[in-house]
Amino acid sequence: MFESIFVQLVTAQSTPKADPKGIVEIMMEASGVVLGVLVLLALLSIASWFVIGLKGFYLMRAKNESQKFLDIFWQSKRLDSIYQSAEEFPRSPVSQVFKAGYIELSKLKNAETDVQASQTQLGGIENIERSLRRAMSSEITQLESMLPFLATVGSNAVFIGLFGTVWGIMNAFVNIQAAGASGIDVVAGPIAEALIVTGVGLVAAIPAGIAYNWFLSKIRVLGAEMDNFSNDFLNIVKRHFFK
Repeated sequence: MFESIFVQLVTAQSTPKADPKGIVEIMMEASGVVLGVLVLLALLSIASWFVIGLKGFYLMRAKNESQKFLDIFWQSKRLDSIYQSAEEFPRSPVSQVFKAGYIELSKLKNAETDVQASQTQLGGIENIERSLRRAMSSEITQLESMLPFLATVGSNAVFIGLFGTVWGIMNAFVNIQAAGASGIDVVAGPIAEALIVTGVGLVAAIPAGIAYNWFLSKIRVLGAEMDNFSNDFLNIVKRHFFK
């Protein structure tokens, strides 16, 4: 009796065990559809990280330059010198709004004559205000560029991964039918593929969604700064140029 038990233990220990497959090995054996989904998700993830880095640097520079320009604006007493300083801050949306308002104001003052003075008085402020609004709209559009891509990746990468997951589970059922059995060795490969695709979809979607919301909050702050500056600039113009 003891001899037979000993023989069974020795036999079990001497039986070679199959090494567990890694993620790379599993995906190399995946179906073409699953591999295609993985490649698409990988490309979307790489592109979204590129956009995140580029947009983060752009917004950081826009914020810093806007703060520097506002410091110069409130310390200076001459609009022409402020305009020259604004040329040093091309990424500042606030400086671009000021330049649009200053250019329109210069046009009005250069075109003003004694006969046209009353007409300029009535329509000048409206023209300057429209110029400021156009500049604000242009800057907001520039700041929001590429954000729709992040929103698309954040909202759809999960569903792309879900498609790969469904396809992997379908392959698992096909293998069960072909083998006539439902052991773990039959469905382990397709199920593992499905779970990996789901994970990759989440990896692509989560950073894009977080970055989109974060960038949108920063753009709202810059938009509020442009709006406040436009109101302050109009008040200054009314007091000093349209009395």
